[in-house]
Parts: sequence; C-alpha cells; structure tokens
Amino acid sequence: MKCLFDTHCHLYDERYDEFKDELIKEIEASDIKYLVDIGTDIYTCKKVVEDTKKYSFCYGTVGYYPGDTGKLTDEILSEVFDMYKGNEKIVAIGEIGLDTHDPENYPELDVQKKWLRAQLSMARELNAPICIHSRDADNETFQILKEEVLGKTPVLLHCFSGSKELAAEYVKLGAMISLGGPVTFKNARHSQEVAASVPLEKLLIETDAPYLTPVPFRGEINKPNYVEYTARKIAELRNISYEELANATLENACRFYRIKNEK
Repeated sequence: MKCLFDTHCHLYDERYDEFKDELIKEIEASDIKYLVDIGTDIYTCKKVVEDTKKYSFCYGTVGYYPGDTGKLTDEILSEVFDMYKGNEKIVAIGEIGLDTHDPENYPELDVQKKWLRAQLSMARELNAPICIHSRDADNETFQILKEEVLGKTPVLLHCFSGSKELAAEYVKLGAMISLGGPVTFKNARHSQEVAASVPLEKLLIETDAPYLTPVPFRGEINKPNYVEYTARKIAELRNISYEELANATLENACRFYRIKNEK
C-alpha cells in the first residue's frame, strides 16, 4: 500500500526533461501516494499548475522564492496568487522566506523581507497553508513568522536546518517541521537531533528534488521517490518502523495541505 508523501519537490525542473517519462513511471511504481510540486516564481508556478493537471498524484504550491524577489512587483504577485484561488490542486503558498546564503547574487535582505511580509499577508487573508524557505536567516525568519502568521495560519518549515531548540519553538507555535535528504548525511547532527525530537504529529518528510539527494545516491540528481530513504533514516533515529513513520507523515501532510487521503 502506498504510504509516502513527498511534501516538497520541483517536478518541473529542466534536469528531468530528458527522462521525465521514466521518472513518472518510477514515482508511480514507488511507495509515493502524493507529492507537492513547489513553485518559486511566476514561470515555475505556471509549470506547477500544468503538472497538477497531468498527474493525479501531484499537488502544487505557488509563491516567490526569496532569491527571485529582486524583480517582483505587486502585479506579478497578484497574478501568482490568482493561481491559488479556486484551484483545488494548488494547496499552499510557497516556497517563500529569507535566504542570506549568497548575498552577492540574492536581493538585499530588506527586499526579501518586504516581499515575504507581503506574501504572508496575502496568504493569511486566503487562510492558505504556507511553505517557508529559510537559509542562514533563522532569527529573522522566526521573528517575522511570529509577528505575521504563527498561530494564525498553517506554516511548514521546509527542509528545516535549524537546531532542535528552534524546532521546539516553532512546534509550540503550531508549525510543522519538514526534513529532507540531509538527515541521511553523516555530519547532519542538527537534522538528526530534530528528527528524533520533534513530536511525530508535527513531522513531515520531503526530497526538495532535484536538490539535496539522500544517501546512498548523494551526488546524483535527486528524485521524489528517494523520499523513502529519508523516511527510513528518520524511522531508525526514532526507533520506530518505516511503515509507522511513513503512514504518520502521510497523514500529517494530508492534514496540513488539506488533501483528502483516498484509501
């Protein structure tokens, strides 16, 4: 029985173009029941909408990634959010957030903050679940989310890389914590501590494919069906079975994204 939910991937990515049909067959043959295709700008959001129409297992999000906010306008953002309205297969706003990892190539932090707040405000008005990207910006992201949406609108911290203490603060305020391939890395102490400590009902799993490929495929292009390896590692860290971890995170994801889990 299918029991996995990849809560964050980029199925439209051009790196899959040469073997997309094969990839879809691999997904359909795997334990994956559902996945969420994540938009990052107006162009990829349109691709997400197309994918959700093509594949029954595919749902999607729309939003503006922090690294892409430099040329964002109110008009563009309004068009992106219109893709969410009235589309049952577009299930959240994301991925949105803050990223200071590459300051030379990313918009200034003040610009990122402006558009993060704008998207959070619009998502709150729509009562839409929110998928957050935060890299090298833990304190700034937490403060803005606490001010704007935590406790008011469902929030997911995608590929969480912070400490178990920060994860506990988020959980206290109602957020979900999602973990990906890095939890399988040997030096991933923070991710593994989070995997072991977050309450099971607040935990989600993902691939962020084609990025962040888990062991034993590290160095290759990531695929949504590799979420199984993340699930197995977290189950090991929590000392529970793979089936228990997979089924629990499937139910959690369906609840967060408001997707009916067809039996």
